[in-house]
Amino acid sequence: MSLTANLRRSPTVKQAVQGVTVTAGLLTSHWRMTPDFLIIGGQRCGTTSMYRTLSQHPAVLKAVRHKGVHYFDTDYDKGMAWYRAHFPLERSARAVGKQFGVRPQTFESSPYYMFHPLAAERIAHDLPEVKVLVLLRDPVERAYSAHAHELARGYEDQDFETALALEDSRLEGEAERLIAEPAYRSHSHQHHGYLQRGRYIDHLTRLEKVFGRDRMHVVDSHQFFTDPEPAYDGVLEFLGLPHMGYPVFEQHNARPRSPMQPELRERLEEHFAPYDERLVDWLGHPVSWRADVGRPERQRT
Repeated sequence: MSLTANLRRSPTVKQAVQGVTVTAGLLTSHWRMTPDFLIIGGQRCGTTSMYRTLSQHPAVLKAVRHKGVHYFDTDYDKGMAWYRAHFPLERSARAVGKQFGVRPQTFESSPYYMFHPLAAERIAHDLPEVKVLVLLRDPVERAYSAHAHELARGYEDQDFETALALEDSRLEGEAERLIAEPAYRSHSHQHHGYLQRGRYIDHLTRLEKVFGRDRMHVVDSHQFFTDPEPAYDGVLEFLGLPHMGYPVFEQHNARPRSPMQPELRERLEEHFAPYDERLVDWLGHPVSWRADVGRPERQRT
């Protein structure tokens, strides 16, 4: 039976679990689930699409109001009870488990977790068994997409080339201040990291020190969108979830934009090239956007 058929057959229990407000959740936070896994990034790399894909699995329960809780980056001062208020009741989740014969898992998706300098350590402290999903795409396209996204939301007022030129000065000292002042929020660090967020290998090696490789799973977004079934299979295997049919695969949050100037694209590809080479070595296989730096002879099993 397909995943869609499973949900159509008896959707009421899961829907009831998901229909809880955070206000009500605060009163019952002690009896609520905590995430089994998190989608932590990268920004503009298909995290919303992956979130909606996994939310279709009968045994996966998303956060009760919105996909990104942003607890471990911008709202950590609100406390663990506030965070747990976003998730289903354990009692209700057991009903879902009884319906489908598998232990349900819950999750959220906050792409700033990957970049915020304190988020990983906070996650590891409060959710010591949690697994993390990371999605990556061509960092040149990611930067261009992020700029269009921030511009549309009113968080950016400069054109792309100017924003790139301003990035170092905008972000200078911000990560250090976030570490020194845990309650501090940095607008530029959260919204203007076009180049820094695309240096994936720097973030992955930092995350590996906190979580270990066995609790991390990296998905190439291009492969997820062009051939979603194998990517989805790999995620289910990583999470230890049973295969209950394929969901509807859709791409969400894509923004139309004009083509990038070839000269600028070439300059950005040169900027990211050394980071991509290190990324390929770390992954042990080529990435979709830089097949020229693949090293099959060094692939890990």
